[in-house]
Amino acid sequence: MNETARLTVYRTLEELGISYTIAEHAPMHTVEDMMNATLGTQGTIAKNLFLRDAKGRRHFLIVVRWDKNVDIKTLRTVIGSTALSFGSEERLMTHLGIRPGSVSPFCILNNTEKNVEVFFDRDLAACPLVGVHPNDNTATVFLTFADLERTVRHHGNPATLIGIPEA
Repeated sequence: MNETARLTVYRTLEELGISYTIAEHAPMHTVEDMMNATLGTQGTIAKNLFLRDAKGRRHFLIVVRWDKNVDIKTLRTVIGSTALSFGSEERLMTHLGIRPGSVSPFCILNNTEKNVEVFFDRDLAACPLVGVHPNDNTATVFLTFADLERTVRHHGNPATLIGIPEA
């Protein structure tokens, strides 16, 4: 458990006056783990993809509903990138300060250079509550999509709401 990372998230939410609930649980490494633990009954679980462009100059955090399979080939055109691939564990730690299994939009709070571009799927915006890890996979925070997006924008990273293509 990364208590410091969690506290950073909670402090930020409180500073912004955002209402949220927390579900504590055993470590969850995948969205499937979260669904099997019935966390999806409390809100829509978000799936997060950390991607990079062909030369590794641009990095992206793609946030969609847990059940959406993203067409990465088409996505590159939609976001104006070269070929996309998943960022390595090393890049994930360098840019978002997190290990695989704990990635969430709140990881943006660790991106001091504010150079990771965030793309939220329009489908997720229609959900009443969204569940994401607070930079630690032993808890899930539930909040409105608008408040999640506001938290990312408040940090200063580019954040865009788009229709993310499905495979």
